[in-house]
Amino acid sequence: MFTTLSVVLPIFALILVGYLCRLGGIFGPYATREINRLVVYLALPALLFDLVAHASWEALYQPGVIGAFGLSCIIVFTVAVAWGKRRGRPLADAALDGLNAAYANVGFMGIPLCAAAFGPPSLAAATLTIMLTACVLFAAAIVLVEIGLQTERLPWRVAWRVTRALARNPLLLAPLAGAVVDGTGIPLPDAFERFIDLLGAAASPCALIALGLFLADRRGQETRRTEGVAPMVWAKLVVHPALTWALAHFVFGLAPVQTAAVTLLAALPTGTGPFMLAELYRRDAASTSRAILISTLMSVATVAGLLWVLAQTLP
Repeated sequence: MFTTLSVVLPIFALILVGYLCRLGGIFGPYATREINRLVVYLALPALLFDLVAHASWEALYQPGVIGAFGLSCIIVFTVAVAWGKRRGRPLADAALDGLNAAYANVGFMGIPLCAAAFGPPSLAAATLTIMLTACVLFAAAIVLVEIGLQTERLPWRVAWRVTRALARNPLLLAPLAGAVVDGTGIPLPDAFERFIDLLGAAASPCALIALGLFLADRRGQETRRTEGVAPMVWAKLVVHPALTWALAHFVFGLAPVQTAAVTLLAALPTGTGPFMLAELYRRDAASTSRAILISTLMSVATVAGLLWVLAQTLP
C-alpha cells in the first residue's frame, strides 16, 4: 500500500498544483489549451523520440510480453470503441473512450512500481509496455480520431485527408524518427541528447498540471457526458489486468515474474494521453478527465490488493 501511495501521491500533487493555480488566478482561461499544446507538440514527441531512439531491441525482444499486453490492449480498446459507438458517440469520442479503458499510466507509474515489487527482471517488460501504449495504442487512437473528424464521403478523399493529417502529427513522426536513428545508428550530439532529455522530462508534469487547470475550469458544472465513466474505469482497473493475466498465463506461458509484471502494468489507472488528445482535438475532455481522476484514486486500493495477490504467485 505504501509503495503504491508513494507513486500515486505525486500525481495528485501535480493535478492539485494546476487546480490551485487556476483558482488563484496565476493561470488564465487559455492556460489549459496552451500547456497541453506544449506537451503535444514539444515535450511528448521528445519523450517518444528518446524512448525509441535508445531502445535496446535485443533486450526488449520478448514476444510473449508483447503478445499478452499488446493483445489485451487491442481487445479492451476495440470493445470500448464499439461500446462508445453503440451509445451513439461520434467515432472521435468513441476512440477516446477506448483510450480511457486501455491506456495505462505505465510511463509515470509502471517502472517505479515494477522495480519496487519485482526488481530488475521486470523492467524490460515495463519498457515494452510503455512503447506499446505510447506509440502503438496512441497511434491507433489518433488514426480513428482523424477518420472520425473527416466529413468527406468519398473514400479516397477521406483517406487522403487522414494521411495528410497523420503526416503532420508530431506524436507519430517523433517515434518514427527515433526508429530511424536507432536503426541506422546515427550518432546524436551530446547537446541534442541533453535538449531532448530536458524537453521530454516536461511531458508528464505539464500534462498533469493541465489536467488540474481543466478541472478547475469545470468545477461546479454538471454534464451528461460523464455518465459513461464508470464502465471505462471498471474496464481499466479490472477487465484489462484480468485479460492480460489470462493471456500471459494460459496463452503465452510467461514466467511468473513476467506474468506478474504485465498484469500489474495493465492494472494501472488511465494515463494523461487521452486527455491530451481530447484537448488537442477539442473533443469530450470532461469524461476523460473524470476517468483519469477516478481510476487513479481507486488504483491506490486496487493496485495495492493486486500486488499482494501477485506476490503469492512468485517463487
